[in-house]
Amino acid sequence: MNTTQDRFERQASLVPRDRIRDTSVTVIGVGAIGRQVALQLASIGVTKLQLIDFDTVELTNVTTQGYRADEIGQAKVTATTLEVERIDPSIEIDYIIDRFRSMHRVGDVVFCCVDSIATRATVWRCLQRRIQLLIDTRMNGETIRLLTADPSKSRHRYESTLFAQGDAHAGTCTAKSTIYAASIAAGLSVHQLTRWLRDMPLDRDFTFNLLASELNVTGEFTPSFQENRFA
Repeated sequence: MNTTQDRFERQASLVPRDRIRDTSVTVIGVGAIGRQVALQLASIGVTKLQLIDFDTVELTNVTTQGYRADEIGQAKVTATTLEVERIDPSIEIDYIIDRFRSMHRVGDVVFCCVDSIATRATVWRCLQRRIQLLIDTRMNGETIRLLTADPSKSRHRYESTLFAQGDAHAGTCTAKSTIYAASIAAGLSVHQLTRWLRDMPLDRDFTFNLLASELNVTGEFTPSFQENRFA
């Protein structure tokens, strides 16, 4: 291997190295989407990464979340941490085996990859004045919804998506899921981070129905479209 080669050279114009180096990132929930987000963040050069999740790896997670069979029974955050370290051992990584709690200190940017609308509301209520950017990814089968909230610009718009848990579709985001949909959702989420790092406009509300090949996007300064509600 050529140790003098910069591994980031091919993405240099897409991911500002100076900014990503100085940005700390937290991923809340390392299930189907969150695990893929964490691995992509490690690959593109995040240097300070935090993972929060209380759950352990189960057999079905091998199919839908990208975990390995030999990781069954491990805490998801520890299994993901080991994979991140295999990508880049220099990453400063912190993990918390617990549900998100208000006392937790988090990074500048938070990826909310949980499977409950009530948890999302708690995360937002606790963190909206403490972070620079929230990227919330939701998935129901082959439908992906991505919400990006800058607390200083789009606070009220995001709050309008935090409907009552009873209004959500039955089941959780893991009730019907596939690794390919989760990987696409993760890529779309990480892309929003790289746009933010480049001071580009963000897609405030983005819905992609893979099965129907339908895409709806609401930009930061354009009218919203009809809500698609799923937890």
